[in-house]
Amino acid sequence: MAPRVSPRRTCFLEIMSSAEFIPALATAVAVFAAVSDVHDRRIPNRLTYPAMIAGLVLQLALHGWKGLLIGAGGGVLFGGMFMLFYLVKAMGAGDVKLGTALGCIVGPSVLQVMFATALAGGALAIIFMVFSGRVVETVRNTLCVAGFHAQHGLQTHPVVNLDNPSALRMPYGLAFAAGTLYWAVFAQSWR
Repeated sequence: MAPRVSPRRTCFLEIMSSAEFIPALATAVAVFAAVSDVHDRRIPNRLTYPAMIAGLVLQLALHGWKGLLIGAGGGVLFGGMFMLFYLVKAMGAGDVKLGTALGCIVGPSVLQVMFATALAGGALAIIFMVFSGRVVETVRNTLCVAGFHAQHGLQTHPVVNLDNPSALRMPYGLAFAAGTLYWAVFAQSWR
């Protein structure tokens, strides 16, 4: 009688390469954040903190200590950029933590994801501005904020900030999702 052969178990990394897994993970995190941001107007810590750790562990597993440092640097760069907006009350802390998490996950591709997210954010801001009927008010406020920060540095604008209940708020999680998805689909196909 022939010995019984057990079916071979496959690991997800055998099915999906790291070049496919990293964009898939980043996109999943960004899409879940966008859904939460639109529905609850919050990006939960229970998503962002584990995503930061997963990104760092993934970079360490794939690229060793150098990967860990690059992942941490990506998190600092992406999160740090949004921290500036948080300090002047132009963005929420969830956006900062999501940027940090995505930077940790994508590591060396952080500049591409940041650029795609910024473009998506600009496009979504225009869409929100037009559909809210606040085009003139938004352009005026944008010029006022730019002038204010040129004169006063990183201080919170007295009127245009997240504490103002009449301010138009855009769930920036949507921009993270759109930018990350664009990067995952198009930037990866250029390789």
